[in-house]
Amino acid sequence: MLEEADKNVAVETTARLSSGHSRLHINKTGYRPKDCPDEGPIDLAVHDLPHSSSVTEWWYVNSHLEMAGGQELSLFASFFRIILGVDEETGEARYAHAVNWAISDPTSNKYYAESRVDRCAPEVCLERLERGEWKSDPLLRQALRELLEKGQVPHPDRLIDGPVSVAPTSLALDYGGNRFRKLEDGSYQLTLFDDERAVGCELVFHPQVVPIRHGDNGIVRGVSREEMFYYFIPKCRVEGTIQIDRQLLKVKEGSGWYDHEFALSGEEDRRRGHSEHHVAWNWISIQLDNGTEITAYDLFDGDTNGQPCACWAIAVDPSGDRRQFRVFTFEPLECWTSARTFIDYPIAWRLEIPELALSLEVKAAFENQEFITIISEPSFWEGRVNVSGVMNGRSVSGLGFVERTWFDELNTLKQFLDAAGQQTRKAVEDLLPTQPTDKQSLCLIGSEEHKHFLDGLDLDQHHRTVIQPIREMVDRAGKAWRSYALLTCIDAVGGDSQEFLHWLALPELLHTGSLIIDDVQDHSSVRRGGPTCHLLYGEALAINAGCAAYFLPEILVHKTRLTDKMKLRFYTLFFEALRAAHAGQAADLAGLDALMPQVVESGDGRLLEERVLAIHRLKSGAPVRALAMLGATFGGGNATQIEAIGHFYEAIGLAFQIVDDALNLRGFDNNLKSKGEDITAGKVTIPIAKAMSRLPLRDRRKLWETLSSKPSDPAVIALIIQQLEDCGALDACERQARDLVESAWQILDPTLRESRVKVIVRAFSWYVLERTY
Repeated sequence: MLEEADKNVAVETTARLSSGHSRLHINKTGYRPKDCPDEGPIDLAVHDLPHSSSVTEWWYVNSHLEMAGGQELSLFASFFRIILGVDEETGEARYAHAVNWAISDPTSNKYYAESRVDRCAPEVCLERLERGEWKSDPLLRQALRELLEKGQVPHPDRLIDGPVSVAPTSLALDYGGNRFRKLEDGSYQLTLFDDERAVGCELVFHPQVVPIRHGDNGIVRGVSREEMFYYFIPKCRVEGTIQIDRQLLKVKEGSGWYDHEFALSGEEDRRRGHSEHHVAWNWISIQLDNGTEITAYDLFDGDTNGQPCACWAIAVDPSGDRRQFRVFTFEPLECWTSARTFIDYPIAWRLEIPELALSLEVKAAFENQEFITIISEPSFWEGRVNVSGVMNGRSVSGLGFVERTWFDELNTLKQFLDAAGQQTRKAVEDLLPTQPTDKQSLCLIGSEEHKHFLDGLDLDQHHRTVIQPIREMVDRAGKAWRSYALLTCIDAVGGDSQEFLHWLALPELLHTGSLIIDDVQDHSSVRRGGPTCHLLYGEALAINAGCAAYFLPEILVHKTRLTDKMKLRFYTLFFEALRAAHAGQAADLAGLDALMPQVVESGDGRLLEERVLAIHRLKSGAPVRALAMLGATFGGGNATQIEAIGHFYEAIGLAFQIVDDALNLRGFDNNLKSKGEDITAGKVTIPIAKAMSRLPLRDRRKLWETLSSKPSDPAVIALIIQQLEDCGALDACERQARDLVESAWQILDPTLRESRVKVIVRAFSWYVLERTY
């Protein structure tokens, strides 16, 4: 079920939300475009055509098809034309074009999505970045700019490959071979093709009813808060073929839906061009088995904290008569989380129209029908839904499409990582519940083959002594960037991370186990803003819980469909990471004190720095490398990609620890760790090693003398920190961390396709360097 805050997004809509049009075909400025429809029937010969007055316009179809072999498929397609501006001298409009389409296969739960954008998209997006629009996070903006300046767009978007033509006197759209045109008999022909996957269609939509006005007799609110004219044909007979999985399938029976929407714009709007505002919406089209078609939408204004700004529901009876409603409920009931964007999308809804005596339950045919595109950045959900319920006391059922977009937008890397953290904690909760059932306890302790392992065991005690200490640390909401790295690498090489969402628990448990034990060994008192585990549960139980955390993720192998090769790779990488981390921890515990007299006298800190870096590489770099390589393996990456991505994340892990050493002295946000904790522990870190090569002999001797005394006086600690700042050791740490990451990126960059996830990876690498947490 959705949280209460999410339910508020789609509360019951009422007549008080009326947008208040006094004349149905005149907008609020009093301007009436010459190509705006008059009262009465829609003249398709005129209004199917492109509208020269409109700043934004789209043609849309969807269909539900039964193929000759019995397979069921659904499809939608949208052709967009958006004005960019008007040449002041010639008066000619400059347009951008895009086409989105997807095929939903409910049998295999596959979603074949294709997004093609205008060849001017890199230039237009760069202009938007220059104007301060879009991508509010400065690091995401920087990473996206780096990609756009190459003249590319982030995959899964692709540039339209071929010429674009929009006929002015007929409906004939050709966007690089993706076509939508009107035939002489009044039907609509749709041609789509994805050359990479050999997926596409050749369909013809034959209208069975006259066009219907949506909204207030045709007037609706647009995404930029402008007025739009909107009509639709909710019943079309569909014939033709679909190609999917390289098979050509013939349509046995098909029903289709056609929409056309265009802005009622003034001349000033045309010259200024299209502008985006954050307007979110839910939209649904339904074809019921009693011959009734239903469509409804509600809009929410992001600039007014998601307040409802428009809503309409339209019902069309079998004879084509239209009824409109302002009072209805379109409420989400449960949600699904995308592993690619961490956006929560409803996958079940309740639609009720009291005046129509209609109550419907709407359920997604399958969950993963998310469409990622810069057109509705970062994504929207549009897919096939199954419908059942009651209308006028009689049972009804049918099929439909739901579109939901621009809710739960994650604008910053911090928001994105916070969302990743929430999903990570959910994944840990699923694997390690605070109150597990007997069946779950068996999974955590033994197996179906060894049920007797639970005989005589006090499960409540096990919960208190093993599960609670681990969950205490996990639930304090760490950033979970290591967990997200695993999913990122799956998608970065072209895989699908969705089926591995529960694997977010692996890196978090591995890291949590190391933190618990590390805190015992370092006698730390604060972890993630609270008392360390051993202060709460005692050292013995903390050590045991930390060790247990290392082994629990192995359960995930048995909960995922993995090939034997993948399983072998998991065990190889996992245990290599554990061996490396323990070697690094041993070196860390032994310390570097024995080197200090020689270094202090010589002023040569290079060997000392190498030793510290070796510890960081083994403790942090090696585990993150293993996670990255595991993700790239699960995603089907080639050997070059897997090695490059492992090297890059090892560099991030190493850079993370270098920055951590500096932050230990400069201070963390929200006092997540005690400032100067490393000095109190007398620990030799990267800043100390760098200072040894920068300070004169007298200062080196004094620094080591003070550090080795493990001072606890805040004034003394502050003096040491200031000394490290003054000699440039802390700034040198930052430069070294940046150089490591940039060098590794130059190796990784050419191995990966330009994509949305690659933009995030690039931005995240800078985020690690600039972090204060």
